[in-house]
Amino acid sequence: MIYLLALVIGVVAGLRTMVAAAAVAWGAHLGFLALTGTWLSFLTSIWAVVILTILAAGELVTDKLPTTPSRKVPVQFAGRVVIGALAGVALGAGFGLWLGALIAGAIGAVVGTLGGAAVRARLATAFRKDTPAALAEDAVAIISAWLLINAVTLVAVS
Repeated sequence: MIYLLALVIGVVAGLRTMVAAAAVAWGAHLGFLALTGTWLSFLTSIWAVVILTILAAGELVTDKLPTTPSRKVPVQFAGRVVIGALAGVALGAGFGLWLGALIAGAIGAVVGTLGGAAVRARLATAFRKDTPAALAEDAVAIISAWLLINAVTLVAVS
């Protein structure tokens, strides 16, 4: 189950990179993710939560700007894969599933990046504008991240 959740947080990173990062910081800060004593323990701090939440909000705004580069250019793509992998590790760390969660997060980020771009292009064509498609993508990323962090608590309890 953790590998599936890591894959999904990777998909979120492919859609909105910093939403995934902020989600795991919130999960860690609220105690949903067991990161204390790991190299990711910095995510439990209020500073990480605040900074990553501000970056996520900024990404939600800049994504709609016409000058924002495609998510498929190498730097953007690589950033999404790295954050997807790290977010996957953050989910898997408390369960001792570091490597598998890292791989699942990275794969999810590739899927989210390429799939998200394709779906957004189709929606933009259907809406005849990109903004509604981008807003729909924002909603999917945010709701998925919220549901995922809550699902981790269920896995931890069972």
